[in-house]
Amino acid sequence: MAKKKPNKPGSNTIALNKSARHEFSIHDEYEAGISLQGWEVKSLRAGKANISESYVFIRNGEAFLSGATFTPLNAASTHVVAEPTRVRKLLLNRRELDRLTGAVNRDGETIVALSMYWKGSWVKLKLGTAKGKKLHDKRSDAKDRDWQRDKARIMKHSSR
Repeated sequence: MAKKKPNKPGSNTIALNKSARHEFSIHDEYEAGISLQGWEVKSLRAGKANISESYVFIRNGEAFLSGATFTPLNAASTHVVAEPTRVRKLLLNRRELDRLTGAVNRDGETIVALSMYWKGSWVKLKLGTAKGKKLHDKRSDAKDRDWQRDKARIMKHSSR
């Protein structure tokens, strides 16, 4: 019997929000399921998703994803009126929802969608509570990244 490969978010990635880590400093990360329609799953399997302009909000004790665009396939959505940017419900535990609500209300953080990936046959969304970065924070992060790259280069050449 063949071994089953472990599900890694990076290997099954549907969509990434690359600008999130540049614009925000991420504090906590959560994994949420998404309530989807059939045509949306088909378009995700085709890789037609964009979460770069999406955000998460909490209303009445439930989390929702807004601004994510799932481009409908012509063949999959002939009999259904497809709305590519509809608000989708996120599936989280009560404890996670309470933590997210507390972070937003008490600490003034925002909830950012970081990545969307397959976990088995389920679509998962990685969320992060974040605070916006100022320009000087972005510059210091770039400086730290450059230093780490240079340090690795120096260590590589000094070991030879």
